[in-house]
Amino acid sequence: MTQRLLVVGGDAAGMSAASHAKRLVPDLEVIAFERGNHVSYSACGEPYLIGGEVSSIDRLVARTPQQFADQGIDVQLQTTVRGIDFDRRSVVVEKEGERTRIGFDFLMYSTGAAPARPDSIIGADRAYGLRSLDDAAQLRDVVDGGVKKAAVVGGGYIGLEAAEALCHRGVNVSLVTSGSHVLSRTIDPDIGAAANEACRRLGIELVLSAPVYGITAEGVATGGDTIPADFVVLGVGTDPEVELARETGIALGDSGAVAVNEFQETNLEGVWSAGDCAEATHRISRRQVNIALGTVANKAGRIAGANIAASMNGSAKARFPGVLGTAITKVGEVELARTGLTSRQAEAAGLEVVSGTVNGTNTAGYWPNAAPVELKVIADRATGRLVGAQIAGGPGSGKKIDGLAMALWTEMAVEDLAWVDLAYAPPFSGVWDLIHIASRRAAEARA
Repeated sequence: MTQRLLVVGGDAAGMSAASHAKRLVPDLEVIAFERGNHVSYSACGEPYLIGGEVSSIDRLVARTPQQFADQGIDVQLQTTVRGIDFDRRSVVVEKEGERTRIGFDFLMYSTGAAPARPDSIIGADRAYGLRSLDDAAQLRDVVDGGVKKAAVVGGGYIGLEAAEALCHRGVNVSLVTSGSHVLSRTIDPDIGAAANEACRRLGIELVLSAPVYGITAEGVATGGDTIPADFVVLGVGTDPEVELARETGIALGDSGAVAVNEFQETNLEGVWSAGDCAEATHRISRRQVNIALGTVANKAGRIAGANIAASMNGSAKARFPGVLGTAITKVGEVELARTGLTSRQAEAAGLEVVSGTVNGTNTAGYWPNAAPVELKVIADRATGRLVGAQIAGGPGSGKKIDGLAMALWTEMAVEDLAWVDLAYAPPFSGVWDLIHIASRRAAEARA
């Protein structure tokens, strides 16, 4: 008898799981429910749709419902899952006001995350959020209407990229954050200072160390002051969408996201989860974390799909090896990248750390138009093991983070990293790469 997989949520993790499970078990019936108007799209491209670098929503859609249908996957858009009855192995879905109960053998919970709207911010519902392609299109239309002044609340990736996009469209932007620098949760203050300067050079007004109390028709209230704005974008992070999980009895972890094991299995038999709504193991701290990155969602979703298939055909289970939180963004011409733990995160994980920082250029110093780069590595004082790295610099420098992520992944010590045989030519680096120099300085700091 044909077995059925239901997928709750149709973006990266859900559709990755659906596609891989269907590929491995062609007879599996797969139905994916998505409450929005698109599946399998690039949420990371939304700021660039607003900024004009991407010309249309269609450019951000990786696969259409018809393409999934050609693969044998039934995608049902504008369909909301209202309830999951685990005992009856069924879900209740609603579309156009009508509710239907549909049974399942296997369930993939991949609801993603929603823009955080903290209760502490009065009037947060007045602000625009960025979750779906429709959200991005709506914000683009607002900008097209000729607004002159915007406030962005939040200095994380979403807030920073939204602020840059609005600047590109000629909007005067104030970015308001409670941190002393942008990206304060993911980079250290020294690298953060370079990020702040990049924002100012682009024309973004930074309002730092400013807790937000409310959003009004006039703008953003920060204690005694109001930052004037024609409209406000709220980018203070995301919250995993777990209400259905909680109601169903799917266990949540300490982060507030769905608790899963290394096979992406939840506590309920036959129910998997992955993506922005789920936890993952951090490879350095060994703690369970909720990291809302498309890279994590796609990989974890593929693991879930493999193990859904394994539960049917008896093949060996696949293991998700964990995350480092490797990420990259840019402000103007300055690239910002990070991997592993920040100094503060490392100390919170019980590690005593040292660091090595170098200021150089993205090419040989004498090369025309060489741009400044600041690169930092963080190491465990006891063992020398690399535990984190951060970069702020000119074109091409940010992708050095991938080499540092590889070193983290393989548990390399900074003493070894200081001697790795890296490529050199004047258009790309100095003869001693900045990775070499920063690693050597961290190794010396251990003495």
